[in-house]
Amino acid sequence: MAPLPPESEPGNLEPGLYIVATPIGNLGDITLRAADVLRSAGLIAAEDTRVTAKLLARIGSDRPMAPYHDHSDSRVRSRLLERMRNESVALVSDAGTPLISDPGFKLVREARAEGIPVTTIPGPCAAISALTLAGLPTDRFLFAGFLPAKAKASADTIAEFAGLDATLVFYESGNRLARSLEALKQGLGDRPAAVAREITKAFEETVTGTLGELAARYADAPPKGEIVIVVGPPEPAAPADADTLDAALAAAMATQPLKSAVAEVSAALDLPRKQVYARALELRDNA
Repeated sequence: MAPLPPESEPGNLEPGLYIVATPIGNLGDITLRAADVLRSAGLIAAEDTRVTAKLLARIGSDRPMAPYHDHSDSRVRSRLLERMRNESVALVSDAGTPLISDPGFKLVREARAEGIPVTTIPGPCAAISALTLAGLPTDRFLFAGFLPAKAKASADTIAEFAGLDATLVFYESGNRLARSLEALKQGLGDRPAAVAREITKAFEETVTGTLGELAARYADAPPKGEIVIVVGPPEPAAPADADTLDAALAAAMATQPLKSAVAEVSAALDLPRKQVYARALELRDNA
């Protein structure tokens, strides 16, 4: 475990932890505030210092770096927390917003527990960018990270989302893309979806279609680059017809009081209780 760089001359930042979003591809997407923080922080905790070094060179930052990633243990966090008490520490991932599909939450949780100020410097995020490209509903969405690698675990995870009335967002790799799209189709139905890849980079591409169409497209041509899958919410259920309502009421009223039967059928068929009650009275009076 390499030691942290020695404390350096502080910039104009107060001590604490700064969560800094960095570009997901095009380095020109760095925000002015993020660049200022990365030029001023006493220490930069980076997922991969080699990747972050390219960004620092672009913005003219010479601040010292230390690795912090999903293999870092509690001792590394303790040393970073100690530094935060006296100087500013900026946390960055390889690309995008830290803590989104990476383990940075542990550092934030422990900093807060110790009363260390935590500041976010918002910016690029592949999941949000893909949502803006997909042309699917964005009023409710769930970011689900990467699906499990094993087929059974993946199917079980997808099943948890099947009834959720929200757009779903997944990260994926090129060699698993077609398989994941097919698994999503099997578990969710053939919903409208989008595959966005290499967002903000030279070969950026967003392809839309149904899950089945996209699975077929990529079956024999796995793409390269960073990939986001966006899946639309389920279609609203068709309203129950008159025969379905009558059959449900007849079955329910045969075993329970009218009001209980109405409540049960109204909930089961997603129909207004007033409408169901009126029809129940008609059926009872005509029996």
